[in-house]
Amino acid sequence: MRTTQELFDLKGKTALVTGGSRGLGLQMALALGELGAKVVVTSRKQADLDEAVAVLKENGVEAFAIAADLGKEASIDPLVDAALTALGGHVDILVNNAGATWGAPAEDYPLEAWDKVMNLNVRSIFLLSQAVGKRSMIPRRSGRIINIASIAGLAGNGPGTMKTVAYNTSKAALINLTRALAGEWGEYGINVNALAPGFFPSKLSAGVIKAMGENKLAAAAPLQRLGGDEDLKGAVALFASDAGRHITGQVLAVDGGVSAV
Repeated sequence: MRTTQELFDLKGKTALVTGGSRGLGLQMALALGELGAKVVVTSRKQADLDEAVAVLKENGVEAFAIAADLGKEASIDPLVDAALTALGGHVDILVNNAGATWGAPAEDYPLEAWDKVMNLNVRSIFLLSQAVGKRSMIPRRSGRIINIASIAGLAGNGPGTMKTVAYNTSKAALINLTRALAGEWGEYGINVNALAPGFFPSKLSAGVIKAMGENKLAAAAPLQRLGGDEDLKGAVALFASDAGRHITGQVLAVDGGVSAV
């Protein structure tokens, strides 16, 4: 019988975190690394990745950076090749965090914007999960996939709030992709779950927070606050570790209670 601390231990495990150079991705990479995992972070810009790796190493995390544009299908296989090499031949934990948004009224929403958001937020996540699953997790009959959705995938937007029809749609699709993959890949010992963050200060959310007002957004949450620099750590640790080994196909909102009221 392992202790609770032992169940959360990730020593000897490996992780690939997309969109891991800053914000929520870096926070989750830190959480996994602090628990003992060897971590690869990826994003489009090498300079951002170098800064992230420096932060991770300062905190005692064994970390590597691989630049890749996941919006391009041709980037998927080279990323997986490089990650498998850096991590010793296998990926135990895949955190699909990279994403995009675009704001515009639905009646005037550009097709270019729709395609960009759906491509990165859904298609690329399926392709990367498929590649990591086929080449590492299924053969080893073990793995954890954690998709970063959003509370925007749980509902529409009220009057006077965001106009992000593609983002909401993509995150809802990602939640059901999570369920579908969990149903198919459970037989291989692969757990697939999703986190649905609420408002966290980040580059992705900066425009919305500025437009709607941080105080107004915080006031809408039962806990009267936005997410902070540590608020995703426990949730990602649960889904990545043996502490959550009997949880699959689930979505956990980390939103200060916004989706509950």
